[in-house]
Amino acid sequence: SITLGGVWPEYVRERSPQWAEHHIAAHRKLIQAGGEPRKRSPKLTEPGPLASLASIRLVDLNMERLEAWARVEALARPSSARLAMRLLKACLNWCSVHPTYSAVVTSNAAKSTKVRETLGKPKLKHDLLQREQLAAWFGSVQKISNPVIAAYLQILLLTGARREELANLRWVDVDFQWSSMKLSDKVVDFRMVPLTPYVSNLLTSLPRRNEWVFSSPAAQSGRLAEPRIAHNEAVSSAGLPHLTLHGLRRSFATLSEWTETPSGIAAQIQGHAPQGVREQ
Repeated sequence: SITLGGVWPEYVRERSPQWAEHHIAAHRKLIQAGGEPRKRSPKLTEPGPLASLASIRLVDLNMERLEAWARVEALARPSSARLAMRLLKACLNWCSVHPTYSAVVTSNAAKSTKVRETLGKPKLKHDLLQREQLAAWFGSVQKISNPVIAAYLQILLLTGARREELANLRWVDVDFQWSSMKLSDKVVDFRMVPLTPYVSNLLTSLPRRNEWVFSSPAAQSGRLAEPRIAHNEAVSSAGLPHLTLHGLRRSFATLSEWTETPSGIAAQIQGHAPQGVREQ
């Protein structure tokens, strides 16, 4: 009688100490039933990709059922479905060694090659800033009325950080004396990033409302939650092509080559795992 929806919260609860908050939120969102009010929109939340599987018993969660699920999700939201399948595979692996659930999960159906082929491969993303577009981008972003968002976006580009790593920056993690800041990292616990004079100037101009560097009085968490709207408007105003927040991270990697920064150093600043003995 044990269902996926019954196991999922327990799995998330046990694994949460090893996960970042963003990863925990992704697990909750993927299996949410939907129909709940949103914080910043009149529309109700939509069911997550795994919502249709929540009521399925683990013993019935076989390859045939997942292949049928994949055919439906691949038409509507393939990217979310690919993420859901990766997280489901990890959950079923956890179940397979659990003292109770291992009896009903004899094999991991999420490892099906056919399911993976049905969901397809992610498309290569090319959104990034060219060298010639920097002046237009900076000019438009600096005009954003909210100084916290304006500073956040500029520092996101200048450090190549992941959006949540930078959004989680606390004042105690910024060392103005020795020009460095400590960012949480998904490869290791944290990494130290040099604090350049321009970034330092941006940070010193921000209000100190609470523990968060990029604070937001309107957000429940007290920190910046959704900078995409302001960024999209700034990009559009500058006449630039579509650019995501992760595209700023891609831009850092590309523009670091233009400034002839050694690839190992650029990768270390971004938080990539070292690729060789010399980088280690």
